[in-house]
Amino acid sequence: MTCKILVLPGDGIGPDITAEAIKILKACQKQGLDIEIEEALVGGAAYDAEGDPLPRETLLKAQAADAILLGAVGGPQWDKLEDIAKRPERGLLGLRKELGLFGNLRPAFLYPQLAEASSLKAEVVSGLDIMIVRELTGGIYFGQPRGIEERDGQRVGFNTYVYSEAEIERIGRVAFEMARKRNRKLCSVDKANVLEVTMLWREVMERLAPEYPDVELSHMYVDNAAMQLVRAPKQFDVIVTGNMFGDILSDAAAMLTGSIGMLPSASLNEKGQGMFEPCHGSAPDIAGQNIANPLATILSVAMMLRYSLDEPELAGRIERAVSQVLDSDLRTADIAYADTRKVSTSEMGDAVLEAFRKG
Repeated sequence: MTCKILVLPGDGIGPDITAEAIKILKACQKQGLDIEIEEALVGGAAYDAEGDPLPRETLLKAQAADAILLGAVGGPQWDKLEDIAKRPERGLLGLRKELGLFGNLRPAFLYPQLAEASSLKAEVVSGLDIMIVRELTGGIYFGQPRGIEERDGQRVGFNTYVYSEAEIERIGRVAFEMARKRNRKLCSVDKANVLEVTMLWREVMERLAPEYPDVELSHMYVDNAAMQLVRAPKQFDVIVTGNMFGDILSDAAAMLTGSIGMLPSASLNEKGQGMFEPCHGSAPDIAGQNIANPLATILSVAMMLRYSLDEPELAGRIERAVSQVLDSDLRTADIAYADTRKVSTSEMGDAVLEAFRKG
């Protein structure tokens, strides 16, 4: 059966990096992968063209797709839109909500070739391999009521932080299963000393633990977890946390690896359908200059093959191709350092493509 892949280039460097990932997808086609690729608008580009960051046509295509590859959304030209619902980020949040993409997998893996690019000492990050499991469709980003209103003569902004037992249990099971496939260590991050929502979060995680006796469950407050990520990151294997905490911690973990431009992510629903995207943003200051790092997007294709298309062999070939290119000392600007050769976005993509073709 032909698998439908929807590519959403989005804004900023999104079109630059997804173009390189499409090269890899087409190479997979030539290796026998039965896929059909189409593109659609999302984010600021969609707002400019259609007046909506998530046009109905894009949503329908996304619902029909087996997997989605997203570039990035957002940019300063849309930051002052008075209608918050029309801002580019609402397109991304809408996709997550409408598709039920509740489980976000964000690996933080340090390629040994990039140890020098990390902001931490090599001995602190060498061998780093963390998986952050972030709940993606609940919490304070989606809670109601929310808004800005006038109270007693002044404007007040408010958001609601809410999780149900079912939402916590669902992401908890994803995290426990992931830990089983790795080193059987799971750290649940919360703020249970202050927030009732995360008191419930901790209770549910504890309730699940007896079903996974082979997994060691621990708990950590989010402020301590942030400190520990930069003090001794290799103590972690799998981290599970809510939407807001996961957003912050996964970006912090990304920089341990040398560049956020290296890290892919997967957002999955209960049917196995997924949206795959680099962890970095739209970087509008370098858009269209052919200097962005496409490796996170290419590695997102590998995650797509592994988690949605059940093609682990092709996924492994892509990951090995990236490692081989790094062995050859090719670097985009964000990961370049002395004695390496700086290359453009397209040159990096072509190098990975060539390594992939050679197998």
